[in-house]
Amino acid sequence: MNKMLIPILFAIGTACFWGCYGPAIGNAQSPRGVDGRPLLPPEGWTPFKPYVFIGIAYLVIAIAGGLLMMKVKGDSFQYGGAHFPTLKWGFLAGTLGAFGALCLTTAMMTSKGNALLVMPIVFGGAVSITALVSVVRLHAGTTVSPMLWLGMLLTVTGVILVARNTPHGHVVVKPTAPTADVSEPPAAQRID
Repeated sequence: MNKMLIPILFAIGTACFWGCYGPAIGNAQSPRGVDGRPLLPPEGWTPFKPYVFIGIAYLVIAIAGGLLMMKVKGDSFQYGGAHFPTLKWGFLAGTLGAFGALCLTTAMMTSKGNALLVMPIVFGGAVSITALVSVVRLHAGTTVSPMLWLGMLLTVTGVILVARNTPHGHVVVKPTAPTADVSEPPAAQRID
């Protein structure tokens, strides 16, 4: 089996889970008032109400899954001494992930749950930021190919193309006044 197949499959899994993450957050948004704005408490809720359960899910899955896999793989439960970098960098990664989730939740809630706008920016931007962090970390040890900058330009172009051309569905227009008596459906449409 190709050594790159497992990481590629897990990367695809991540893309699938995170690709559904934005629309799921969009479903958690507060109902909207007649002016189109989200209802705030007491009639509605803030974006931070679903964020609490995002955090609980991260906490439960990360801790239970992490401890289980450490046990399965025969790892120690030690975090001191030579193992301290796992604590330090793991906590930093978790903090970055949590702030990312907070930003994503806020973006989804303030965009009226528009995953088609937000998610391409998140993923296109993330790949470019990862590349820039690598350039900064390796600044003296490598030469940056001009193709990297071209790739980033193409990523931005792709994000714009995806966001602008994804089908957005049909807007449901509520009638202002009923045009017919709809209190009793015709016999052919009645469901008993």
